[in-house]
Amino acid sequence: MFIGIDLGTSSIKMILIDKKQNILASANANLTTQSPKDGFSEQNPKEWVDATIECLEAIKIKKPKEFCETISIGISGHMHGATLIDKDGNVIRPCILWNDTRSYQECLEFEKQNFDVRSISGNITMPGFTAPKINWIKKNEKENFNKIFKVLLPKDYLRFVLTGEYFSEMSDASGTLWLDVKKRKWSNQLLSCSFLEEKHMPDLVEGNEQTGFLKKELKDKFNFNKNVKVVGGAGDNAAAATGMGITSNNQSFISLGTSGVFFTPTDNFLSNTGDAVHSFCHCLPNKWHLMSVMLSASNCLDWICAVTNTSIADTLNNVESFYNDKTSIKNSSYFLPYLSGERTPHNDPHIRGSFHSIKTNTNAADLQYAVIEGVSFGILDGVNSILKVNNSFDNIFMVGGGSKSSFWIELLASLLNRKLSVCDQSEFSAALGAARLAMYQDDTIDNKEDIISEIKINTTYEPFKDNIDILLKRYSVWKDLYNSNKKIAQNFNFN
Repeated sequence: MFIGIDLGTSSIKMILIDKKQNILASANANLTTQSPKDGFSEQNPKEWVDATIECLEAIKIKKPKEFCETISIGISGHMHGATLIDKDGNVIRPCILWNDTRSYQECLEFEKQNFDVRSISGNITMPGFTAPKINWIKKNEKENFNKIFKVLLPKDYLRFVLTGEYFSEMSDASGTLWLDVKKRKWSNQLLSCSFLEEKHMPDLVEGNEQTGFLKKELKDKFNFNKNVKVVGGAGDNAAAATGMGITSNNQSFISLGTSGVFFTPTDNFLSNTGDAVHSFCHCLPNKWHLMSVMLSASNCLDWICAVTNTSIADTLNNVESFYNDKTSIKNSSYFLPYLSGERTPHNDPHIRGSFHSIKTNTNAADLQYAVIEGVSFGILDGVNSILKVNNSFDNIFMVGGGSKSSFWIELLASLLNRKLSVCDQSEFSAALGAARLAMYQDDTIDNKEDIISEIKINTTYEPFKDNIDILLKRYSVWKDLYNSNKKIAQNFNFN
């Protein structure tokens, strides 16, 4: 048996699978996020640990016999978070998350070096990445900076609690800005930009390699029958890709989760830093991937539901009815989905969400549609940015909470003018990816290449040709709205 843990922003998901990759049991536990100031986003790592223990206990209750036969555990986690550990293994301060934008000034300073930061890291410096967060801490919280013994990514802190070992793996480490992504090793040059050394970093492995064993007290607590191995795992999107079997350069996926992601593997190191495309290692050896990220996707839907006091189901029904009327679409309002700034393609921490072309007859359904459409336009921005350096992908899969909406997928298929497929068990794709990586540590599996296969497609959605021209015309207007709002947003004060 194998356990996959997915440390998400809003919850932890966990699954137990057998050798045939059947999901025997699942569990989840909610997490909270704190925003002490505009642009700030933090979590207490203790919540991750408590939620993990809660999920382990829940799965043990559901499948006690199978649970106790667990061979290994894989961990997926949200990327970029700065979790600071002192010499005694204690957390120094709350973890600064991936969607935190406070370190925009430090980003500018980080790139002012006598060498090309982007060519080594493969990425433009953005506030969401780990390195500028540390630079902000050095500038604003000197006492905390001076206590740093290790800097860990969120899932790697969870690993430390489970095993007592300091490890990370290539896909997650790529999002720190301290990794030489092409060479798959820490860069002393990049670390020096944050006043750190390699000793402050965890050791590096590939995602399917062992990083230690579950602590004895946890083994005994949960009555595991053998020493349970813990593997490298993956950053959340690389894990989701692995869960869907996306490892070759003709595959890709769109994630409509808290953030919006377009992900496609590559056989070689490629980059497009000018459009803030993420260039990362994949979680398997000798694989890389390109990724566009918009900071606010399904949370835009959550926001408009709260504002209009409408459930998600009712909102999507309203939007679908609205979408079926071409006149309504043509005359609809526009929404910029930048509630927390934006990454691809703008790398703009200042920009914020806004409605445009609101009229006296604008109603809730109009605004709700504008939000869904605006998020979809943001996804298209990301796809177009990646197409500039890689156009080899054919098959696009859907994952994330938004993938449960048939209407939303149909709209995206029309906008992208491509087929989109929804996979079986897509809500557990990252946890399944983590569990699949754990399976590599089972010595009784002869053909390890068969572990990561493409999972079953439930439904494929075709573009709705009648609306493509309308959507693309609206997309052109929408893009211009960003430029007109940029100067205004730069005057916002996040301090």
